[in-house]
Amino acid sequence: MKIKFICIGKTGKSFLEEGEKEYLTRLKHYVSIERIEIADIRNAKNLTKEQVKVQEGKEILSKMGPSDILILLDERGDQFSSVSFSKYIQQKFNSCGRTLVFSVGGAYGFSEEIYERANGKISLSSMTFSHQMVRMIFFEQLYRAMTILKGEPYHHE
Repeated sequence: MKIKFICIGKTGKSFLEEGEKEYLTRLKHYVSIERIEIADIRNAKNLTKEQVKVQEGKEILSKMGPSDILILLDERGDQFSSVSFSKYIQQKFNSCGRTLVFSVGGAYGFSEEIYERANGKISLSSMTFSHQMVRMIFFEQLYRAMTILKGEPYHHE
């Protein structure tokens, strides 16, 4: 199983970039993971929110294969505890056999085309986080899920 993580724009804050790098390094011991950063849309201030989402959606789709499983990080998605998220990941590994793609949208979210293509949605919290912060939080939770699945002592209950 391979995991791709597709995001829009640069993280921009050094402390978040360091956190992302830390958890991506840790994750490579468990799973093949690729972080794909799509550049911000040029001249976005001259476009409507919907036009920005459509262009970002096309960029996301261009980074995926037709059989990839797409899971959106979306505020209206399913919420999990860390243990139930690890079970969700294990179920995806067992049933997919392909590339599992997670994506966080830009400031305005996802286009309808992306919602239609998606195979699922997850939410990290009922709270709203910046799309830059979500990246590091997601990588930490994915790392936590891997350690739970391996029975390692990172997660405590």
